[in-house]
Amino acid sequence: MLASAPFSSPASAPAPPLVTIVALCHNHAPFLREALDSILAQTYPHLEVWLVDDASADGSPAILREYAARQPGWHLLLLPENVGNCRAFNQAFRQTRGEFVIDFATDDVLLPERIAQQVQVFQAADASVGMVYSNAELIDEQSQLLGLHHRPDGAGGLRPRPASGWVLADVLARYFISTPTMLMRRACLEALGGYDETLAYEDFDFWVRASRDWQFVYLDAVTTRKRKHPRSMSAKAYQAHDPYLASTIRVCEKALALVRTPEERAALAIRVRWELRQAARRRRHAEVRALYELLRRVARPGLPERALAGWSGLFAPSAS
Repeated sequence: MLASAPFSSPASAPAPPLVTIVALCHNHAPFLREALDSILAQTYPHLEVWLVDDASADGSPAILREYAARQPGWHLLLLPENVGNCRAFNQAFRQTRGEFVIDFATDDVLLPERIAQQVQVFQAADASVGMVYSNAELIDEQSQLLGLHHRPDGAGGLRPRPASGWVLADVLARYFISTPTMLMRRACLEALGGYDETLAYEDFDFWVRASRDWQFVYLDAVTTRKRKHPRSMSAKAYQAHDPYLASTIRVCEKALALVRTPEERAALAIRVRWELRQAARRRRHAEVRALYELLRRVARPGLPERALAGWSGLFAPSAS
């Protein structure tokens, strides 16, 4: 774990890189002050801050105006209609200048050394590193600690197991990255064209597309507090009529065009089978059909029967 020390550099050294924080808010009023205060508490001083409100219906815009008025260097973008996380982020990102970028949901909290620690990792890393992520504390609506995202597994490791380097196969096979902890290289985001605005969420798509050509690095430190509450985006996944599963299917379709090795193809098959089980449990019949057909295309030649065993029975007339 890196030592927690305020960021500093010799007077003769180049200026530290600018870090952009795109603080995205949608009905986060109960949590917003804690989130914005955590930006102000950062020990890393070279920040560009954009406050973006995605048409909140609570008191969030008034709070954002208050903080923007007190911090003249901060930018304020109040969207007149709800456009979703991906589009809202892109509208701000295209106006920013930072070498590194944080997509900061304002129901979460940044710990004071967060940015200084992650910039230090980037400065020591190869130019092919596109994202640094870390561990996070999980908190409830009252900011009480629930646990850690990466937890000791009793054998000297962590669960879920972090991965660093060229991690496309890991990203496809399992969830292990705590999204709020990510610091992204601007060049990586620009190479991807920003977030895909046709999707209902951004992280899985970013992981898949970025990890094809960029390395990821895990920092073994707790840098962020991730809030768990019923209104969060992650809490809505797989609910009836939610758009997240359809977005996941589209990302898996993209992944099929990106995989190059048998290991990556096998990892994508693991992902598709897992999503297929989630869809079947919730009787999402249209998505089950789409995932079944995708799995047929992903399964390696010569192994389709084994890979697809058990799923064909889902398509009896009573299931349609």
